Parts: sequence; C-alpha cells; structure tokens
Amino acid sequence: MAKSDKGGKGGARASGRRGWIKWLFWGPVLLVLLVQVYFFLQVCWWIDHNPASTSFMREQAAVLRAKNPNAVMAHQWVPYARISNNLKRAVIASEDANFSEHAGVDWEALQKAYEKNTKERKVVGGASTITQQLAKNLFLSGSRSYIRKAQELAIAYMLETMMEKERIFEIYLNVVEFGSGVFGAEAAARHYYKASAAKLSVAQAARLAVMLPNPRYYDRHRDTSYLARRTGIIMRRMNSAALP
Repeated sequence: MAKSDKGGKGGARASGRRGWIKWLFWGPVLLVLLVQVYFFLQVCWWIDHNPASTSFMREQAAVLRAKNPNAVMAHQWVPYARISNNLKRAVIASEDANFSEHAGVDWEALQKAYEKNTKERKVVGGASTITQQLAKNLFLSGSRSYIRKAQELAIAYMLETMMEKERIFEIYLNVVEFGSGVFGAEAAARHYYKASAAKLSVAQAARLAVMLPNPRYYDRHRDTSYLARRTGIIMRRMNSAALP
C-alpha cells in the first residue's frame, strides 16, 4: 500500500509538471493570439470610424507634456477629398512609390534593409511602406526591433486585407507626424503655411512629404540644403505617382 501511495504521489507531481510545461508554452502563444485578435477588431472598427488618436500620438503627447504640462497636440481630421492631390502624390513619391501596387509590404526593399541592418549590426532602417508606417503609428511604439517589425508586418496585412487602399491612405495622411506635436495633413498645412490641406501647392506638398522621415528635426530646421534639394527631386517625381 505504501508503494502504491508513493507511486500515486509521484505520478501526480509528474502530471503537474507536465501541466506547467504546457502552460509555459501555450500561455504565451494564447497571449499573442489574443493581442492579434484585438488588433484585428480595431482594424475592422476603423474601416468606417476615424481614430481620434494613435499609439504614437499618445506617446509623443506624453513626452511633450513631461516638459510642458500645457502642451497641446495639433490635429484635425479632414476627409480624403479635402486633402490636396499634390500632397497625396508627394507623399507617395517620397515614401512609397509602389503603394498602389503592393499588398502592404515591399519585400525587395525589406531585404535590402535587412542586409544593411546586418552590416551595421543594429536596426538602422526598416524600409516601411505607407501601410506599415500606419500600422506602427496606430498600435506600436517608435522603438526598433525585429519583434516590433514582425508585429508591424502582421498589422499591415490586416489593414490591406480589410481596407481599401484609399482608406488606408486617408487614415495615414490624417495621423502621420509632420512636426513637434503636429499630426495630420490639415494641422501640418496650417502650422507651416497658414492654409488648409486642400490648398497646398506642389512645392508646399513636396516639402511636407520630404519632412516625414524626421519631422521634428525639420520643424526646427526648415531651411536646410538637403530639404531644398530633396523637395526639388520629389516635385519632379510627383506626376508619376499613382493615387489609390
């Protein structure tokens, strides 16, 4: 009888260990799946609802308000039709020339970025498409890592699967950062040119598009030679930019 009791207790302990091992594996998997479901439901909601803010906007608001508690974010949503085609073409020409054709990810550009990151031994660039940039802005932080990049790719495919290209671009143009505390095309047009997003000229639109990779820097340094030179390049490319 004693041997039987010992065998029973040993079996129970072994079964308990196996249960914990299963949870150590399946627990994180289940958590990841739940997070993806949350992202997917949010994407579905934003098919016909406009996001009032994004993860990136809230992150930047916290940074600014840590320095100045009264800091206010400049952001005003405008419909796609009320954003100048000049800005739409300039942003595509500058940020993602194949936006209308790809399925959310430019794999050739991503491969080149991976090779560059491997050479530098750190993540220095991600070759993000407009869709990927929107995925990051909506849900993720500004940190750079391969885990965050993988999540960005997953959300990008959700966006491309559930939304039309025009809707993706409309949201992007309304939430992307154009300067310190300046988000979206309307706020940018008023901040830099005292005009509406619908009235942006070719040159104004090209300059705003060129600022996108480093908007806070160019908000402070508006007359750099690079900004002027790159603006000219984008102006020449704008006519070939295909709009969704």
